[in-house]
Amino acid sequence: MGEVVSNKKVTLKNFVTGFPKESDFEVTTSTISLKLPERSKKGVLVKNLYLSCDPYMRVLMTKADLYFPIDSYTPSEVICGYGVGKVLESRDPNLKEGDFVWGITGWEEYSVIEDPHQLFRINHHHDVPLSYYTGILGMPGVTAYFGFYDVCCPKEGEYVFVSAASGAVGQLVGQFAKSLGCYVVGSAGSQQKIDLLKNKFGFDDAFNYKEESDLNATLKRYFPKGIDIYFENVGGKMLDAVLGNMREHGRIGVCGMISQYNLEKPEGVHNLLNIILRRVRVQGFEVFDYYHRYSEFLDSVLPLIQARKLTLRRGHG
Repeated sequence: MGEVVSNKKVTLKNFVTGFPKESDFEVTTSTISLKLPERSKKGVLVKNLYLSCDPYMRVLMTKADLYFPIDSYTPSEVICGYGVGKVLESRDPNLKEGDFVWGITGWEEYSVIEDPHQLFRINHHHDVPLSYYTGILGMPGVTAYFGFYDVCCPKEGEYVFVSAASGAVGQLVGQFAKSLGCYVVGSAGSQQKIDLLKNKFGFDDAFNYKEESDLNATLKRYFPKGIDIYFENVGGKMLDAVLGNMREHGRIGVCGMISQYNLEKPEGVHNLLNIILRRVRVQGFEVFDYYHRYSEFLDSVLPLIQARKLTLRRGHG
């Protein structure tokens, strides 16, 4: 403890406009003492082991006045995101040296985290790989579980559509829906992803949205009786098409809108009247709303993993 070591880190050089470029970021190396500074009253020093790159991070790279639970990035400062680390020193009574944790940390080798309430102690690292806590047992898993079960209120036999379905969240939503006896279709952007959805994750069907010139017609082809639940990850033209194909009393859980994050001017949505005519409930949600129920999530999902009833994409938890 107290040793001074090098600390490689990733910083944001400039606020991002359009698609992120390598030149918007910088990798630098500084030094850090492996001892908490005296001014840190409740801080935790962690060695970061795994870092996750997630879609919401693109929103934080833009200079915008958004209501978001995580502060936007500041140029020249270290990027933050979800990761898994090992506690080297702690002044938080709930964490001790040697604990493994997951939560918000810096994109760097070592981080001093002054707000440790954003960290979760890992109690099951002997049962599953630590990397799972950047995926199925971390933020994506909690998002998928509560977004589907609590927000979408599914029933057996319903028709479910998941966009960005091969992503860390979408692949789990589809499997949760199938386990409940729903009919599930996903969309993704390559044939490789479509094959994953149908052959590995058990979706009833899937389509490549890049190959479809008329999304409205596409959805009518896959859902001739309409859609009961749409798990929304992309926004834009897909959301517009879905609104024209919802069944009465359908539910749309709005998790993300990745198709809009790189646009300077977001696309409009035109089929909003169908929300009224078909009595559709549209609800946005944030994973932060459900972290207080994390133990409930673990009690449900860990047994599924251990019984191999959930298929995990290699390399993404």
